[in-house]
Amino acid sequence: MLRDITLGQYYQSDSVIHKLDPRVKLITTMVFIISLFVVDNFIGYLIAALFLTMVIKLSKVPFKFMVKGMKSIMILLMITVVFNLFLTPGEPLISVWKLTITKEGLRTAVLMAVRLTFLIIGSSVMTLTTTPNNLTDGLEKLMKPLKVLHVPVHEVAMMMSIALRFIPILLEETDKIMKAQIARGADFESGNLIKKAKSLVPLLVPLFISAFRRANDLAMAMEARCYRGGDQRTKMKPLQYKKRDVLAYTTVAAYLVVCIVVGRILPGMFSA
Repeated sequence: MLRDITLGQYYQSDSVIHKLDPRVKLITTMVFIISLFVVDNFIGYLIAALFLTMVIKLSKVPFKFMVKGMKSIMILLMITVVFNLFLTPGEPLISVWKLTITKEGLRTAVLMAVRLTFLIIGSSVMTLTTTPNNLTDGLEKLMKPLKVLHVPVHEVAMMMSIALRFIPILLEETDKIMKAQIARGADFESGNLIKKAKSLVPLLVPLFISAFRRANDLAMAMEARCYRGGDQRTKMKPLQYKKRDVLAYTTVAAYLVVCIVVGRILPGMFSA
């Protein structure tokens, strides 16, 4: 299960999406997430699905690899669907004991499940097609205006990038520790939910020790290489926009306009 989490991993490939400027991919991801909250009907989500499918196709990342990451959030997805299904007031459809499924609840549950699925897959596309160095450079460039407020932009971007890349490393470490403890007789599967949660407590100590050790090794490696952040740091490959980046921005802007029109303007006109 832990190995199925794809968020934070990088998938090597020679695609158009991989070659895009990291700033384009960061802004596109933010626009895509915003569009999921702008649209509120099935036509809008169909447009979002077509846009996401096009991006995945251009990225050359296997679709099965991305869908594999959904296994880790199935419990969260099911909880979200159940709560929206039974706790949304409206026109009753089915009544079972004291629980009632409403027409509005069914619609909200379906849209929320689709929204959460698209959000996870869309975010995964960015990390799967962007190297840690490019991600750091892109974040630093986008947050550059914050320097006026004396925000340590480079350090913040570096911390965010390292934290994101530590996700798959720590998950792999957790998987190794679990397998080692299972081989020694530990049981993580049997019992109720509370017992399963208590059985995971012995994982925390070796996991924290491993995390601190990796962080210390990374700090020593950066210090040994005389790493210094800030304005005086030069870059081997400075970020520069190209024609494909401008085309990508144009496509994303057109997509957002269509989402606003379909998701907000047209429903308001018809309801009026």
